[in-house]
Formats: sequence, C-alpha cells, structure tokens
Amino acid sequence: MTVHSVPRPAIAARRFTLATDLDGTFLGGSDADRQTLYRWIEDNRDSVGLIFVTGRDPEFIMEMCREKGLPWPEYVVGDVGTTIAHVRSDGHVEPIPALEEDIAKIWGDAGARVKAALDGHPGLTLQPTAFRYRVSYDLNAAAFDDSAKSLVEDMGFDWLISDDRYFDVLPKGISKGPSIRRLVQHLEIPENVVLCAGDTLNDLSMLASGLPAVAVGNSETALITELRGCKSVYSAQAHGAGGIMEAINALNLHEAPKGA
Repeated sequence: MTVHSVPRPAIAARRFTLATDLDGTFLGGSDADRQTLYRWIEDNRDSVGLIFVTGRDPEFIMEMCREKGLPWPEYVVGDVGTTIAHVRSDGHVEPIPALEEDIAKIWGDAGARVKAALDGHPGLTLQPTAFRYRVSYDLNAAAFDDSAKSLVEDMGFDWLISDDRYFDVLPKGISKGPSIRRLVQHLEIPENVVLCAGDTLNDLSMLASGLPAVAVGNSETALITELRGCKSVYSAQAHGAGGIMEAINALNLHEAPKGA
C-alpha cells in the first residue's frame, strides 16, 4: 500500500495545518462529524496539512489508518511528545533523528530504572508497550499514592496524569507542546496557520504553546481550568471532530468543512 502517492505542495506552503490529538479529539464526536472532517481533509490535501499529536505509539497510528480509515498524517508527534516523525510513502512512521536527539539524550537509558522505582506502586499498572523514551502506566485514581510524583521528580524526570486514567513518566521538559513547536519550526510552517486540537491534560502543553489551538467541547474539566486566560485557545462547544470544524470556521483558518 502506498500513502501520500499524489504529489502535494510542501506542508509549509499550505493554507492550513491541523495538529490534532487522537483519542477524544480527532477520534471524538459523532460519526457524521468525523466522516465530514475526514472527507474534507482528503478533498483538500493541497491546502490542508495533517499532523497527529498523540500519546499513542506509531504502531497504533498505522493500524488506525490502515484498518479504520483515518486520513494518513504526514507527520507524527507521538508517545506524548517523545516521538517526532514523518510518515513515509509506505505508511511507516519514521523518527526524524535531528529532532529526537535531545529527547534521547535527556532520557538516556532510564526505562529500567523508572520501572524498578515504581514497581508495585499503589494505583499504577505498567502498560505492556515498550516505549523508547517514556514509561507509561494505567492509573487507578482511587488507589493511587501521590508519592509516585516525588519519586519521578527525584530521578530528574517529569510525570503527567491525564484523564484520571494514565500516568506517564517523561524526559524532563519533553511533552506535546515543545515537540510540536520543534516540528513546526523544522518544517518552516507559519505558526498562524497551525491549529492544535486536544481534550485532556496531556494536551495542555500543546494547547498552551502559543500556537492557535482549540479545546474541543468534551475536554476534561481540569484542562479547561488550566487554560483559563490563555488567549490563543478557542473553547469549542461541539465535541471531538465537530469541535475541530467549529474552530476552523470561527478562526477563519480555511473554508470550513460542509456541515460545520
């Protein structure tokens, strides 16, 4: 299978680029809104760029595009910002070494040390995926012991809780926000044509990065609270894909998808 087989203008030359979270955002909202947004992206590839900015790993992204019919992104900021990659014509998500060098250096070979420190910690269940520059857990909020936060900080890393369901240990200073800004700068995309979209606390650094942004209507309350007063963020009423279309229209970033 070949993706991105039709020649397109460089992403920096396009009128608009969507940098979107997946779960709850690009994958959220009604079936009708998702199909409208996805079809609109495919019909406007010459003027619309697509970047996935997600906590998911590259294998999940490829599976969703191949088997679930998602539009293929051209670039990916994955693994909560610890992967920065482009999507090859064969659909493989390939890291961009120049953009990951600092991430790898900050993390070192810390995975085993983090897992040992948090082994058996109340409320945390290690996720089975072998991430390169992060360690991730499913979180039981009722059983969680807050001392995990100080354990991570004492090791020199960052922690992130999102949707009251996930606990991520990340390289210091690395998250979705710094990584999407690094990619946008690398690709020379004008910042004012980018729309970042998200719905949970692991999107906070991206939505508050200064790039135009939308918190979709189903965003978790904690995210909305943190974003109060952030003038670069549009608060949508519609959920998921519908909220993305609402923001495109409200911010006049492109002719809005029909039905938005």
